[in-house]
Parts: sequence; structure tokens; C-alpha cells
Amino acid sequence: MAAPFELSDASVVVVIGTGAGGGVLANELAQKGVSVVALEAGGRYLPEDYVNDEWEAFGRLSWLDPRTTSGDWRVAKDFSGLPAWIVKAVGGTTTHWAGASLRFQPHEWKAAQTYGNVQGANLLDWPIDAEEMDPWYDLAEKKLNVTRTNGNAGLPGNNNYKVFEAGAKALGYEQVHTGRMAINSADGDRQMCQQTGFCFQGCKWGAKWSAAYTDIPQGEATGNLEVRERAHVLRIEHGDDGLVNGVVYADADGNEHKQMARVVCVAGNSFESPRLLLNSATSMYPDGLANSSGQVGRNYMRHLTGSVYAVFDKPVKMWRGTTMAGIIQDESRHDPSRGFVGGYELETLSLGLPFMAAFLDPGAWGREFTSALDQYENMAGMWIVGEDMPQETNRVTLNHDVKDQYGMPVANVHYSDHPNDRAMRDHAFQQGAAVYDAVGATRTFPTPPYPSTHNLGTNRMSENARDGVVNKWGQTHDIKNLFISDGSQFTTGAAENPTLTIVALAIRQADHLAREMSAQSL
Repeated sequence: MAAPFELSDASVVVVIGTGAGGGVLANELAQKGVSVVALEAGGRYLPEDYVNDEWEAFGRLSWLDPRTTSGDWRVAKDFSGLPAWIVKAVGGTTTHWAGASLRFQPHEWKAAQTYGNVQGANLLDWPIDAEEMDPWYDLAEKKLNVTRTNGNAGLPGNNNYKVFEAGAKALGYEQVHTGRMAINSADGDRQMCQQTGFCFQGCKWGAKWSAAYTDIPQGEATGNLEVRERAHVLRIEHGDDGLVNGVVYADADGNEHKQMARVVCVAGNSFESPRLLLNSATSMYPDGLANSSGQVGRNYMRHLTGSVYAVFDKPVKMWRGTTMAGIIQDESRHDPSRGFVGGYELETLSLGLPFMAAFLDPGAWGREFTSALDQYENMAGMWIVGEDMPQETNRVTLNHDVKDQYGMPVANVHYSDHPNDRAMRDHAFQQGAAVYDAVGATRTFPTPPYPSTHNLGTNRMSENARDGVVNKWGQTHDIKNLFISDGSQFTTGAAENPTLTIVALAIRQADHLAREMSAQSL
């Protein structure tokens, strides 16, 4: 079948990446009658292709192209080539995500104002606020069909949740429930959750929202969206006027093509998006595209994470049921009396034996670790997700000594914890263990962070061009027809899982883009 759009068609919007940002943006634009070519580095996998096997799914779906790491984070030591556990496929990491869909709290849009001067942190207020985002969050919650919104029931609690809830209540926590999840709690456009427990491996039932089988096919059905899979973008090019005019990509056979464009929207995650801007440097833009501020790649945030596992004297079978349907929100408030600014969520989490063995650091634990795995059936688990501090020195740069399969310098991800992050993690480890101790845990295991799943910052939004990369619409300060459409535009990270906010920003950006294009401003 002939492709609907010619390579020479300079009227199209090119969207790079098809995850929570790019996939939603592409569909929203297509629904408005805008012609879109979406370029996706990975292949297309649908629920019938997903496998309920951790290692096999990991190998098939993950972004495993070379990357390097530096900094004092544990990931650089133990997973030096895998700074993030993200997906390379149509739909991006919405295949892998757990579905937690939380709105930022009002104060989190204004972290600099709220937290004051935090030494060593590069805090900045977002150029938007909660009131402006409310209607876009409403649309995002409807799109994702989030539980506990719009009359949707919450998901049922599995055993892992029941242990978690009992401990939380014993400690006096009040905001405890099975979460706001983009997973159907009843049959609707998507089937209801079957409680299989392989949320991270792709939902075989399609109960969990993923751009792969919702937004992408909906956009394609309009005739206005063409998705080119296994199209790995190498660079963005511009004309003599300084405006971007197209995108060069390698197809599945390694052949290079240039798709002309009226507007380019970059949604490749917080590693690939800055890497692409830096790899697109020219004599006019010697430091990379949109980088007059020197902020491209800086202020990388991965959320403060870690987990706590506990062993009980009776079976819990934590792996049964929805992976992350369980949350304690009481600690997400801003309360500096705890010794840190910002807050954190505690969420249920289970990993299968292969990932427990990979992530729980067996080398350091020896017999204690193996005896814990012997009692895997009796384990309960939770994940910590909190606001980490943006630091200019935490950044994505090009590693010119390591090239990918196309000969392009790879991303080096440098990250070191801020003292605020360490104080928050210590508090969360203590509270997480206390939750389990309150219901009779025989042992608790605070577990350091795994490869990142929430990757934020690196092309941040700012009021002033000198402080960031994009304005309040995700439009780069330097190049008016170049936009950033993913989590890399986050000014600060907040305590909440980021996907709902990425989706809300994408819906809002599509609305803005379509208006600007029809007004001929772009």
C-alpha cells in the first residue's frame, strides 16, 4: 500500500515517538484534521503479541540500544548500560507503565515559590498552574478512563494491597485506596481488568490504557495519521531561515530518508529527545537545536524511588492481581518538618522472581537474600515515588566514544542524588518498613532504585528563554516550529507518576498547535 504522505510533503506535522506524549499528540492532531507523520524507532506489538513472562517481554519490548551512565546513583554501578527501563515500540512506554494516573498537587506547579531556595537545586516554577491544567486533566482522565474519576469504580484490592492497607491504617494513614488507575474496573471501550499481574509486560486484555491500541489506531482511522514503525530518527534539519524543515531517519533496512515537515514535535523520552537536539547541531546551531540557553539535557529527574519488601509468616502471593493498584498519599504533602521539601507516594509493587533476583542486589546480600527469595510466596512489596530535585549537573550529554548502530553518539546519563533526595528516601524507607511492621512482618528489605521508569526534565519549560528550552506550550524558545511533547518538558517532577500529566499536556499542545496552524502563525 502506498504511504499516505510523500517524503516531500512539507505540510505535515512530524511527531517523533508514539508514547504518552507523541501517540496522544498525533491522534489529537489527526482528529482535528491535521496531517501527521509519526516516526517510531520500535516495531508494533499488540495485546496478542505480549507475553506474560518477565525476561522474554523485557527483551522484546525494551529500549536496549547502547547508552552510558555516570554519577553516584546506584544504577551507574549496577546497570551501567541500562539507565532506564523503557519501551521501544509503537505506543512507547505506555505498554510497560503500571497505569497510576495522578494529578499534580497545586503547589507542585510552583516548586521554587513553595520550597524557597534549596541549595544545589535548580528549582523553577512552571509557567502554568493547577487552574490552567484542570480542564486538560479532565480530558486526560476521560481519555484514559481513570478509576475513581467520572463515576468509575476503583479496582479491587489484591492480597498485596490488603497487607499494605492494614499496615497503613494501623499507622494512622488516611489517604489509602487502590488508586486512580488507567485500567478499566468494568467493561467498556476496553475490557475490564482480569487481575493477571503482568501489567509491566503489556496488558494482554487491553484493560490498561496504552497509546499502542487506543490513540494510535484511532488516529490512523481518520486517514490523517501515518505511523512509520522501525523508523529511527537520526537528526532534525533546518533551512537558511533557522526554522526546522524535516527529519532524517533510518528505516528497518538502515536506509536514510528525509521527511519534510511544517512542524516537528519531539517525544522521544528524556534521553532520546535531548540527544536528538544535540545530535542535530549545525553551524547555525553549534550547540544543538533549541539550546541557546545551554539547558538542553540539563535538570534530568528520575523521581526519588526505591522499594520496600517484607516477609510474613503466611503467604501473600503479591504477584496476583493488578501490580500497582494501591496507594498511600498522606506523605505526598509538602511538610519541611520531616527534614525535606516536597513529598512522596507509596504504591503497591510486585516483581517476579527473575526481576527480584536482578534488582535486589544479590551480590551484597548473600544468604539473607536467598532466604528471602525462598519465602517469595510470603512477601509483600511497595514502591516509593517522590519528587527529586532538578540539578543542572544531572544531565544527558552525548558520549562521542560510544556510537549506536547508526553511528550516532549515544546518550550518557549523569545523575547524583541531592541531599533532599537522600533525606526523603530515608524517611520513606522508614515509613514503608513501619507499614509492614505494623502488621507483623518478620523482616523488611529496603531496596535501592532500579533503572528509571520516570524520566523527566532535560528540555524544561520556562517563562524566560534563558532558564529552559520550551515555553508554556512546549514550543522551543529558539525555533518556533519545533516543539517538545514528552516528559522532558517537565520543569519539576512533583511526587506523582507523570503519565497523566504528559497526556494532559499533549492534548493541550494539540489544541494550541491546530489553532496556530489554522491562523497561519506556524
